[in-house]
Amino acid sequence: MELSISNLKKSNAFTARPVAKELEWNGKKFTCYVRPLSYQTAVGDIAAHRGADPLACRIASSICDADGKAVFTVSDITGEADPEKGALDPDLTNLLLIAIGEVQNGAGQGKKKR
Repeated sequence: MELSISNLKKSNAFTARPVAKELEWNGKKFTCYVRPLSYQTAVGDIAAHRGADPLACRIASSICDADGKAVFTVSDITGEADPEKGALDPDLTNLLLIAIGEVQNGAGQGKKKR
């Protein structure tokens, strides 16, 4: 098979739309969107190998809006973007990582674990 966009589409080589996840944090409910493993995730993983914070890279590359646009930068999460604001709350960080893990592992999406 020739490598082409058309053939790759037929082979499901492109990631799906973001998955909506409901989070409850600090007494409030939020809907966040998680991008399935994708090119953006690979870029974040490479940045982590080059010294960037690996958890911040994973969150920044995975959490997006309904259209797939990033919500955070790594520096938003680590607090470097705005030192007065500080880093992302640790409980919210954990909830986001759990949501990411659920989407990456297919939980709740009708996929069977291997």
